[in-house]
Amino acid sequence: MYLVCPAGSPPALVAAIDHGADAVYVGFRDQTNARAFPGLNFTEADLRAGIAYAHARRRLVYVALNTYPGPARFGHWQAAVDRAAALGVDAIICADMGVLDYAARHHPDLPRHLSVQGSATTHAALRYYRERFGIVRAVLPRVLSIQQVERLCEQDIVPIEVFAFGSLCIMVEGRCQLSSYVTGASPNRHGVCSPAKFVRWEEGSGGQRSVRLNDRLIDRFEPDEPAGYPTVCKGRYDVGGEVFHALEEPTSLNTLQLLPRLKAAGVIALKIEGRQRGQAYVTSVTRTWRAAIDRLEAHPDGWQPDPQWLRELSRHAEGHQTTLGPYHRSWH
Repeated sequence: MYLVCPAGSPPALVAAIDHGADAVYVGFRDQTNARAFPGLNFTEADLRAGIAYAHARRRLVYVALNTYPGPARFGHWQAAVDRAAALGVDAIICADMGVLDYAARHHPDLPRHLSVQGSATTHAALRYYRERFGIVRAVLPRVLSIQQVERLCEQDIVPIEVFAFGSLCIMVEGRCQLSSYVTGASPNRHGVCSPAKFVRWEEGSGGQRSVRLNDRLIDRFEPDEPAGYPTVCKGRYDVGGEVFHALEEPTSLNTLQLLPRLKAAGVIALKIEGRQRGQAYVTSVTRTWRAAIDRLEAHPDGWQPDPQWLRELSRHAEGHQTTLGPYHRSWH
């Protein structure tokens, strides 16, 4: 199984490669990728150096071109495909059919992965993307149960990659209508569901901290309470006089306990979410998953997750909580 890790910066790329990633996924510093944070991502010079570093160690570099272009700026995404091909990346990760079609026609030798944002959930969809655009891998959306993942792997239409660890939310694969409503900005092309320019922190007289998104109160924290990045879905709201996480608890996806089952199903790659996270996160999470995969490869019988692995991953989880998310759904 390939371990595919996030790299939002050159130091994160080096950390991921050095601690066991088989591949890293990155983005250009523009709206062609869904994590267009200020100060994040790669210039062409950065990426050229990163590719050289990875290839010297027999590791791979994928470029995420996974947003949906508007009709007026489609040429920008075409140019990004051209740049990726010229730089010698190992694959591009795309969601939009027009971008996939352009890449297939103009750069047929450039491997194409279907992004999670393509939301392919059926054999027919996977077959269509393979036959029409020549995809060589599909990243499944984070809405499927483990039984549904297994059924998609059975027919071996295209190699399958799944998300194994990281942020999990109620968006429609990167397109959050809640955030769009509150900010008026598209998470698809602004790179984050809570763009920094809309976030405002306020200090109260008793040491409390309040956070607003586009002037709407999202949460309030006590002086000794840890505060995560503010998002609409994980805010606390007054509902009928009770203040609580009305939409979703802060938590992260963690499929470590399903690792043997995912391998048995034929999943070819595990993806770690988090290009917006720092180097320490990338180092720790990559190292932990590398150890887990290596132990499964060496000793498949009786494999169990090491409690230390679980503790380490929980440290990096939102709210220090983890979940199997839709993987454990009983209705499938």
